[in-house]
Amino acid sequence: MVSEEQKRVLDPERDAAALKALTHPLRIRLLGMLRQDGPATASELAVRTGESSASTSYHLRVLAKYAFVTEAEHRDGRERRWQAVHSVTSWSRKAMETTAGSRAYVSLSRRVQIEHLEASLARHEADIADGRLGQEWVEPSGINDLMPRLTPESLTELWEVLDRKLEELTTRDAQDPRAAQVVLLTAGLPLAPRDQGVEEDTSAPAGTDAEDAS
Repeated sequence: MVSEEQKRVLDPERDAAALKALTHPLRIRLLGMLRQDGPATASELAVRTGESSASTSYHLRVLAKYAFVTEAEHRDGRERRWQAVHSVTSWSRKAMETTAGSRAYVSLSRRVQIEHLEASLARHEADIADGRLGQEWVEPSGINDLMPRLTPESLTELWEVLDRKLEELTTRDAQDPRAAQVVLLTAGLPLAPRDQGVEEDTSAPAGTDAEDAS
């Protein structure tokens, strides 16, 4: 589980400039890559993102200015390597609703997380198909889109239970050589009832378990 030292907690008033710096899709993507895959150079990140090395280098310097990334140990003296300072960026959802800038960042970060899920799904499927992951990972892997009815208190409790259980399991598996990095993207997004006469959106499945869907 991520320790408090590994978290960067953002405050919309105190960290307004840092939040503004993060309101850029490529910067969020670069930060995510450094967190997931470890230190890299601007050139390496340029290849992976399809951007120019000048662009990735510029955006990495902006991230460094606001202490999201820092220089890593260099393999040689030819090119600077970067690493993430923290494993997680977090915030108070209620506090982030207070300014337009912080709301914009939360909205953008959520959409980048969805893109990350899509990329992770493609990578997972390729890793299974090509034998980089063993068949023992097939059964426990999956995506759910359940839609339970919960009160605000119950949804809060669900997050707390998930956090506690995740901490327990990651601590238990910390030294197990079979453990692998798992992308665990969770969402709890209450929806208001639709007004009468509004056409129902059938573009997304509701209440299905991806493991059992056919």
